[in-house]
Amino acid sequence: MCLSWGMANGVPEGRRPHRGVPAARQTLAILQAMARQAGPVSAAALARELGLPRSTTYHLLAELTAAGFAVHLPEERTYGLGVSAFEIGTAYTRQAPLARLAKPVLHRLVEVVGHTAHLAVLHGREVLYVVEERAPNRPLLVTDVGVRLPAHLTASGRAMLAGLLPAEVRALFPDAGAFAERHGTGPRTLSALRALLAEVGRRGYASEDGEVTPGFSSVAAAVRDHTGRPVAGLAVTFPSGQLDLAARPALAAQVTRATRELTRRVGGHP
Repeated sequence: MCLSWGMANGVPEGRRPHRGVPAARQTLAILQAMARQAGPVSAAALARELGLPRSTTYHLLAELTAAGFAVHLPEERTYGLGVSAFEIGTAYTRQAPLARLAKPVLHRLVEVVGHTAHLAVLHGREVLYVVEERAPNRPLLVTDVGVRLPAHLTASGRAMLAGLLPAEVRALFPDAGAFAERHGTGPRTLSALRALLAEVGRRGYASEDGEVTPGFSSVAAAVRDHTGRPVAGLAVTFPSGQLDLAARPALAAQVTRATRELTRRVGGHP
């Protein structure tokens, strides 16, 4: 029997099970790899990192360049991100989908726990706060929207760092100079940070006690994307004297439940 256009095995094109589009995956992988670099990168380096044939890599880079997502630097024989990539990034900032999805989750969490909650994203060795839901009659905190703080000192930063590969953590903190200080506390070496992150992994949540602001503590957990990688850290901050150490796991459980909800909302896997 002859099948009409757009049909295969009697199933309409739009209703067939999704099998993925290899070229689209490879193109996105190149863009993501370029975004991770500190500067322009060669096609050969991209091919090695992604395990792609060089011919495929050059072909996809040519398409990205034609569309403005990449730019070729012939003198350096490298490729950098183009204006179209910048436009996508600024559009994300304008639309703020993560912040919009997080707001109702943080609002419900604050109603339950009675303490201020905030959401941060990892930006190099720092966290950038993108949402804050302040509990009634609670003081202003340093974790206001737009503030950046050292990731290794914050609970939200530690929650995200614990979800990275060891090589990624080492790249972010290559030497002692990478460990910024605020109040003379917190890890100052890679080995100390790794031990702290291992504890985060065992417990399932991160914490800090007076390392950001003396007299205040936080617990946090990571929000994850569809690959399981951390995309944000959700934290609750409270006066240190109001919750003893024995009571903090219960608060962390509430935070973890909220991160699981937000993970589902962004299409991720807890």
